[in-house]
Amino acid sequence: MDGVLNPRDAGRFISENSKDVSIEDAGVQKVANMIYEKSKTGEFNMKMWRNHELNPQTMDEDAVNWVFVSAVLNFSFWSEKESDRYAVKYKDKIHTGYWSLCAAMNRALDEALKITTASFYSTITMDQMKHIFRSDSDTKMPMLEERQMALVEAGGVLMKKYEGSFANVVKQSDKSAQSLLRLILEDFPSFRDVAEFGGKRVGLYKRAQILVGDVWGCCEGQGLGEFTDINTITMFADYRIPQALVYFGALKYSENLMDTLKKCQVLKSGDRLEVEIRGVSLWACELIRDSIAAKLSAETSKENGHQDKAEVAQVNAILVDHYLWDLRREMADEMSHIPFHRCRGIYY
Repeated sequence: MDGVLNPRDAGRFISENSKDVSIEDAGVQKVANMIYEKSKTGEFNMKMWRNHELNPQTMDEDAVNWVFVSAVLNFSFWSEKESDRYAVKYKDKIHTGYWSLCAAMNRALDEALKITTASFYSTITMDQMKHIFRSDSDTKMPMLEERQMALVEAGGVLMKKYEGSFANVVKQSDKSAQSLLRLILEDFPSFRDVAEFGGKRVGLYKRAQILVGDVWGCCEGQGLGEFTDINTITMFADYRIPQALVYFGALKYSENLMDTLKKCQVLKSGDRLEVEIRGVSLWACELIRDSIAAKLSAETSKENGHQDKAEVAQVNAILVDHYLWDLRREMADEMSHIPFHRCRGIYY
């Protein structure tokens, strides 16, 4: 988008001008070392995405269209109270948060409801939304009307311009993650995650970037998921990764900000504090990624007498994000004393 800083530049700019969020180098190195050690096990790679049981296990156009719908609807799953959460039971297992969305989509497909087909969801009604995303707890899915609007809008664009398939958008990108990102932002308004900060327009693009990253992960970097510049995609600035970064000491909040978050005050989308949290988190993950890459480069140079560029290239911000997001869920109880920022909106 013209006149908007891309996520990496936005993260750097926000970090350099932030008043209430700062980066702690010792914490950055701590996280980088954790992930570096993880990378030695052979488990830290693009295959992590398909290890999740609810994600598609194929690499075809149907899987990519599933990924698109999940990205269109991937926002605002936090609850006022952890005990009152939207939840979906699928195959005898209860899922919450983002995974409740995936579970509801898979449940709908099992019921022969074409939730991943644009000709269906471009005209989806509120009654259909309520049925497909019905809750198995006493808490309903938040922002259901906004999700319906985003889904109808996205489906309409696909039907009009791309023969009803997001796979055709991917094909048009010509194996460029940045080209795909531009197409998403140009054609699908709900993905335009832009804020004003320090006199500049900053693009954080959480859902747009996670869409590119998930296509890459779903296809394991092959076929529709092959992108020559996938390492230009940054982390996905949400409300959970910052919580993990504060826990590990990579981020530090001012007393004022910490007090605001502990009082559970809801921040408005675009609020300075909200933008600082997301932007500085993004830049912290770039520094973490750079540190891991440097460690791997030094190791391969020492062992082989040269730098294995292919191996180093596998370390990107997408994988750093996935690792921290999964770890936050695994350590939810340990991190519960770190408040996450609350913002009710469509961007994350």
